[in-house]
Amino acid sequence: MGLLDDRIVLVNGGSQGVGAAIARAAVREGAAVTVTGLRPGPGEALVAELAAAGGKAVFHRADLADAAQAKASVAATVEAYGRIDCLVNSAGLTSRGTLLDTTPELFDAHVAINLKAPFFAMQAAVADMVARGAPGTIVNVITSSAHGGQPFLAPYVAAKAGLVGLTRNAAHAHRWDRIRVNGLNIGWTATEGEDATQRAFHGAGDDWQEQAAARLPMGRLGRPDEIADFVVLLLSDRSGVVTGSVIDWDQNVLGGLD
Repeated sequence: MGLLDDRIVLVNGGSQGVGAAIARAAVREGAAVTVTGLRPGPGEALVAELAAAGGKAVFHRADLADAAQAKASVAATVEAYGRIDCLVNSAGLTSRGTLLDTTPELFDAHVAINLKAPFFAMQAAVADMVARGAPGTIVNVITSSAHGGQPFLAPYVAAKAGLVGLTRNAAHAHRWDRIRVNGLNIGWTATEGEDATQRAFHGAGDDWQEQAAARLPMGRLGRPDEIADFVVLLLSDRSGVVTGSVIDWDQNVLGGLD
């Protein structure tokens, strides 16, 4: 039996990168999934890939910067499958800004994607679960930078640190509803989005991953499929009663000093 047999899973920000890996892992473990994204091309291609492998998946286009569309992603999942059992908030905006050069518009964009969208997707998902008297699980993909982060990630850190607090607040509020809410503070990961970010903001060349790997303890960046397996475990019953945990999924030990 798969870890997510007969579960309905919504992966917001699921059309590429870590989100797509989570969708693949969830289907492999028996779930039916909805994936959302802004661009139909990658989302529809992923759904076709999952269907070709015998999985059940639908794509829902959503601009998660709009709270109404974040909530609508849950409604689309319920419409497609009749309910929602699991929610993964994996969308993220990582555009750069420091304390001195971040504009109100950039700050608001980070809050919209990295905090507001998860808030209202969780609101809609928990409302469905509570109305049915059914348990559920939520995993928020956060970042190790939420502990403080780099100076050029000021608005990103502010929003993601808020998501850490929200994760724990929601877990506490709904533990008696048997709805478990956990978070994953992921470290540096090799994704399409990270490649684009490194090239756009840091002038990275084709060998940037090799250069980055040389500076990391394990000699490589994290992989989306590894994160996906961890998320599936947290979504599944095999993670037991764990709720309100925000786990550092990273190779650097925060607080450790050389």
